[in-house]
Amino acid sequence: MGQISWSSRCFLLCFLAALGSVSLATAAHADNAQTQGAHPDQAYDTLDNFLQDQLDDLDIPGAAVVVVQHGLQVHSAALGRADDSGRQMTAQTPVLLASTSKSLTAIAVMQQVEAGRLKLDEPVRTYLPWFTLSDSRASAITVGQLLSQTSGMASGDTAFEASDAQDPEAIEAGVRALQDSPLAGAPGEAFRYASANFNILGLLVQTVSGQPFGDYLKEQVFGPLDMTHSYPTLTAARADNMAAGYSLWFGSFWLPTAVPAPTTGMPSTTMYASAEDLGHELMALLDGGRYGDVRILQPESVAAMFETRVQVDGSRGYGMGWFTRPLVESVGPSEANADGDLPLLLEHQGEWGNTHTYLAMVPDSRLGVALVINGNDTSAPSRLKAIDSNILRILHGQPPTPAVVQEDWLQQYSWAVSLGLLLAELLSVWLALRLLLRHRGVPRTRRVPLALAAGALALDGFALWLSLAYAPARFDTDLAVIIRQFPDAGISLVPVLALAIVVPLPRTVLLLFQRARLSPHHHPR
Repeated sequence: MGQISWSSRCFLLCFLAALGSVSLATAAHADNAQTQGAHPDQAYDTLDNFLQDQLDDLDIPGAAVVVVQHGLQVHSAALGRADDSGRQMTAQTPVLLASTSKSLTAIAVMQQVEAGRLKLDEPVRTYLPWFTLSDSRASAITVGQLLSQTSGMASGDTAFEASDAQDPEAIEAGVRALQDSPLAGAPGEAFRYASANFNILGLLVQTVSGQPFGDYLKEQVFGPLDMTHSYPTLTAARADNMAAGYSLWFGSFWLPTAVPAPTTGMPSTTMYASAEDLGHELMALLDGGRYGDVRILQPESVAAMFETRVQVDGSRGYGMGWFTRPLVESVGPSEANADGDLPLLLEHQGEWGNTHTYLAMVPDSRLGVALVINGNDTSAPSRLKAIDSNILRILHGQPPTPAVVQEDWLQQYSWAVSLGLLLAELLSVWLALRLLLRHRGVPRTRRVPLALAAGALALDGFALWLSLAYAPARFDTDLAVIIRQFPDAGISLVPVLALAIVVPLPRTVLLLFQRARLSPHHHPR
């Protein structure tokens, strides 16, 4: 066989190299197509139309969405109004984040781990010697357990969301106030979601960095990520024309509603940011901690945040500030059970009395989604949560599915229950007064006052049990939070409690006295 010339060899090598490049590009395109099944422009048009339909159907005030991929913002849209002045919602409009704040605190914690000032396996008391709960096991709680929501604390025992505190010292004051809180389980034993975990983490960052946590965020997180419309406090966000928060009242109409957003919860729930800024955060995390020419975290730290640390339920887990699960939205319903073959999804929702936010990342395709809505339906938040997953479906070439309301009757109709209790309490008072004043037509028998007193006491007892025992246990929070975060229920519940506590004793005494007066042995003098 004759030898191949030098020029022929060069040509052959160049041809093979070109063929290899085409094959790699084709494979990369195939991988991307698997994650984003529809043509991008078509998917974005479908996404915008879907959001507009949701705003129209649910009468949502406003929403903004940003999609990022491969280090770029590839789509953004803003619909509806930011407030009742008619000001348009934009991708740069700040909103209250609620629990999506946790991902930003997780970044700050991992920065301090990289700096050697914090260690994930060290007890909290190493850095806060005074930290304590009412359970002695609290001394074993580590930094890593706070990040993975496995400290043993529960939301209902550590609630702070009804506070109006806005002072810079509120974070430390809130952590110190936990000293009387119990543990629901042993540290490291199981997943128990509690925002207090991240409030403690914020105080740890503040302590070891020597900076107020809000200042640290501005300098070490918001600044490097070019998050120019993100803020640690309500005052700063208002100065940048943040969106008004709306609540759905009585399941019927949206009203601007002031819901407490204390700085106590800055590290867990009460930061403010725009959809565009949240996109910058997602770009950095999906690029291994780098945003443009700036690195905020090392790739190893980002990988640690993404790693599932504890199982939540089924195939869902929790990493560090992120829930993890298979991306079932990338396939049709018949394939959704094949969890092992699906890409990993990291996500977190933010739910407050007047706002809803959502963050999602698909590391395999470096796809990220940030959604902000300046309103919330606390009676059925699953309606807005369905928007989150349907956005993922649309971006992966799947049709959206109808929302399924998952809340029980008490949550869906809490406003009606509290209003019914109020009317019943007022009726019992009116009947008692009518009987005591002996209006014409009221039977003058001894049984009537006794029956009314017993029935009214039963009503009072039911109202107190429902408000003080059942509802707090059902929603894993305390009564004050329910009143402030469910405003349409709270507006009736406050007078119900007042009547159920104040009225029973004098009403019962007077009715029994009236019964005695109707006795045949009673002879008025």
